[in-house]
Amino acid sequence: MKLYKRQSQLLSGLTTGDLSFRAEPIRAMLSSGVVEYMNGTGKIFKIQMIKWNTFKNKLSPFQIILLAFSGVIILGGILLMLPVSAKSGDITSPECAFFTATSAVCVTGLIIRDTASYWSPFGQAVILLLIQAGGLGVITVALFIETLRGKKLSLLERDLVEDSISAFQIGGIAEMMRFIFRVALIIEAGGALLMMPVFCTDFGLSGIWMAVFHSISAFCNAGFDLMGTHSGEFSSLTAYNNNALIVLPISFLIIFGGLGFLTWEDIVTRKRNLKRYRMQSKVILATTAVLIVIPAVLYFFAEFTGTPLMERVSLSLFQSVTPRTAGFNTADLTKMSGAGIGLMIVLMLIGGSPGSTAGGMKNTTLAVFAANALSVFRKKKETQMFGKRVENSTVLSASALVLLYLFLTLSAAMLISRVEGLPMKQCLFETASAVGTVGLTLGITPSLGLFSHIILMLLMFFGRVGGLTLMYAAISGNKPEVSRCPVEKINVG
Repeated sequence: MKLYKRQSQLLSGLTTGDLSFRAEPIRAMLSSGVVEYMNGTGKIFKIQMIKWNTFKNKLSPFQIILLAFSGVIILGGILLMLPVSAKSGDITSPECAFFTATSAVCVTGLIIRDTASYWSPFGQAVILLLIQAGGLGVITVALFIETLRGKKLSLLERDLVEDSISAFQIGGIAEMMRFIFRVALIIEAGGALLMMPVFCTDFGLSGIWMAVFHSISAFCNAGFDLMGTHSGEFSSLTAYNNNALIVLPISFLIIFGGLGFLTWEDIVTRKRNLKRYRMQSKVILATTAVLIVIPAVLYFFAEFTGTPLMERVSLSLFQSVTPRTAGFNTADLTKMSGAGIGLMIVLMLIGGSPGSTAGGMKNTTLAVFAANALSVFRKKKETQMFGKRVENSTVLSASALVLLYLFLTLSAAMLISRVEGLPMKQCLFETASAVGTVGLTLGITPSLGLFSHIILMLLMFFGRVGGLTLMYAAISGNKPEVSRCPVEKINVG
């Protein structure tokens, strides 16, 4: 990744009269970074200008992405602290406001206060805007707005979008951004229209807002809901567990949002010609199907016994979809067996797809990790999927991510369990939900202390921006290796 380096040239003997720029040269300076001018002696000078300001120039795109997410979280937290954001008209505590803002921007869904009963319409609108910005990507949204104003993206801005949406190349980024917003608008609008008849029947005209809110929340895999005043606080979609007009649209919105926009580009442009799909798209579609069908079958036979057949099918299917990383639930999770909770923790850690609205370690990471293990078992030197080789750097990244997510989930759970004096199973569920940006809970998040809430906030932030983004941002200044150490054998396994 090439960044613009700060360069300056000190010219002696120049006065302010020598620098008589007009509008066009200034525009040229801002776009190219170089301005030529002629002073009174007829000599041509060149001034190398700074493309961005000095502060931005010292940052890598990964660091800018982190700062952008952090800035939106801070702004959202400040807005949610305002008296107008709460139904009571009181100032919301910083702990609650910033936790909610972090959860919304990181599209998680973990909350301290029930969204419907505590936040005013203004507060709910702020939360929804944070969800939309976090789901589509803060950088992507900001730069898309700039393009609507007629601004052309610079090379650094294209680099930022490329990293933000996990694109493979910088070419065609502007068109890809427009495609992302078209897809999001069409799917979110379609989901809202499908749910509107049910919500308008139950809530009147306010059902329109309910449909829009839940459609955006589902597509962005956020898990925020407005059911607290209808079926009790923190009840999620349990009141509609057998209503296909709500469960099915929400399920498809979660899946569509979690596929990733590069996959959608393949679906739209190549349609049913699967052979022409990118290998990544094939892996995403295959793993998504496997991670929905197998858990649904397991939940059907192991959980929800005693319920009618169709309701059991609905509960099983939805509980296999929502951990990827939506956060809605149609069943009482506290009544599920230990095996069911364990399976849900695994699904939450896996998450959705790269370049999507979902978080987690990503299903492609699991696929590469599993394919590498299979190649080791078969004594093959290269990892292969769908007849293509996987780069060794990708295999190494997948292994590092799996280890990192497991370490953070376990260590954070042990820390919270020790501080709060709670069972390890409940704490492990909450930390997996946070780092996977899922939002499912066994009911302990609202009662946790400030220290535990800060841990969950950090996990949510990590899970949304991505482990590799954080690592690259931290080590961006390190020089690449120019030498190799000697090899020596070591036994494993």
